[in-house]
Amino acid sequence: MNIVLLNPSYGENFVRVARWAAKSRGRVQRHPEYLLTAAQILINNGDSVSFIEAAARNFSMEETIAACQKGSPELLVIHATTPSIYSDIDLARQLKERTGCRIAFVGQHVTAEPDNTFLIARGAVDYICRREYDYTLLDLANQRIPEEIPGLSWVAPDGNIRHNPDRPPLDVCELPFPAWQLVKPEWYPDAGKKFPFLTLMTGRGCNNACSFCRDPQLMYGHCLRSRRPEQVVDEMEYDLKIHPQIREIMFETDTFAADPVQATAVCEEILRRGLNRRISWSCNTRVNTDLTLLPLMKKAGCRMLMTGFEFGYDEAFKAVRKGRVSIEMARAFAERAHELGFIVHGCFMIGAPGETRETARQTIDFAKSLPLDTIQITGIAVYPGTAMYEWAKKEGFILARDWREWLTPEGEQRTIVSYPQLSAAEIDELIDMGLKEFYLRPVQMWRMLISIRSFGDFLRKLYGLKAFLNYFWEKFTKKNRPAVKSL
Repeated sequence: MNIVLLNPSYGENFVRVARWAAKSRGRVQRHPEYLLTAAQILINNGDSVSFIEAAARNFSMEETIAACQKGSPELLVIHATTPSIYSDIDLARQLKERTGCRIAFVGQHVTAEPDNTFLIARGAVDYICRREYDYTLLDLANQRIPEEIPGLSWVAPDGNIRHNPDRPPLDVCELPFPAWQLVKPEWYPDAGKKFPFLTLMTGRGCNNACSFCRDPQLMYGHCLRSRRPEQVVDEMEYDLKIHPQIREIMFETDTFAADPVQATAVCEEILRRGLNRRISWSCNTRVNTDLTLLPLMKKAGCRMLMTGFEFGYDEAFKAVRKGRVSIEMARAFAERAHELGFIVHGCFMIGAPGETRETARQTIDFAKSLPLDTIQITGIAVYPGTAMYEWAKKEGFILARDWREWLTPEGEQRTIVSYPQLSAAEIDELIDMGLKEFYLRPVQMWRMLISIRSFGDFLRKLYGLKAFLNYFWEKFTKKNRPAVKSL
């Protein structure tokens, strides 16, 4: 079967597969490793597979349609998101009219809102592959009848919407490596990573139950399924074979060290093969990571830790079900990681249930007090299908009345929740205040300057500076743009 997998664009620099679908404040792009894993499964099945990376390449609607038509699809797979859903459906309708193909949507939004998606689509979408879609797409490619395909929502011939039972979690050790041959690493800039780089999933799922996090609740479950350590390192070697120019691998698993046995074995296997001398790697971590793992990770070539510090006061952790973490634990983690020479990127949020200006200030001040190299601050993510969304919706705290309102008109992240004691506008103000206060301190500018060790480091810092200035320049020009008077 001719199959086209599409990662559509939605405005300039829209990041479709990140945890927050928007133009990121850091102007980064993310690799579609889940789509490419599904692509390789279909390739191994003997299907003719094309992958269209329209998001990272900023394709126009016309360019996207032309690229899809070139693949002569019998089945077109589109990754849909909350803010882009109307645009994704419009694109699907045009492609169905021009090619006559069947169209399947995948992703977190359509998993949470299948009925609403079919209602908006009015026949433009044939299938929704809920949750893990790898083998659901394989069943469609093998032309199994829809009634027999687990995890499938579909429109029956009588016009009624049917929802088949969920597909059980798959064995991650059976999955092939992503079809990286279908993309170029250079399409995915990120000031924090060595360029170019690729991402790698060491497992799926997460043992934690944070109320705001989409992927465990909607896609991969609250049980971490780890791949065998030798498979992880095999994929590192495979990535270097496919794209020998890459300089770093990002372990994009929600929390790499959440399985300390696997993390230890992966590091030992990297050292056994000498890969630490060929390429560096980075990973996502929590502040309750076993600190005794850090020296081994450093020895094995880990360069940067992307760490969810989230808030600067303990009550917020409880409010979002963060689990057994604390401010003291976060400080100990940051200080030990800094002592060992890791680059530490801190992820922070404003807008937890019960947040006030005073508690938000605590988070900003806490971020500034830690030995962090870089940070990001966002409003708390609230997406359909999550516990945070259901709570905020019930309490009447969600501002958006349309899926498109998850973004600003400029495509930036938009704060969705507004509380009686802290408005969305105040949250946005505090986010910008925190970013400026952190990065514009002389000590921080000096820390970032002396961290430059190579021309590549200089280029990454330059890209990050340009992204920082671009974000605030766009906000300044929007604020000072003259209002358009109606006639």
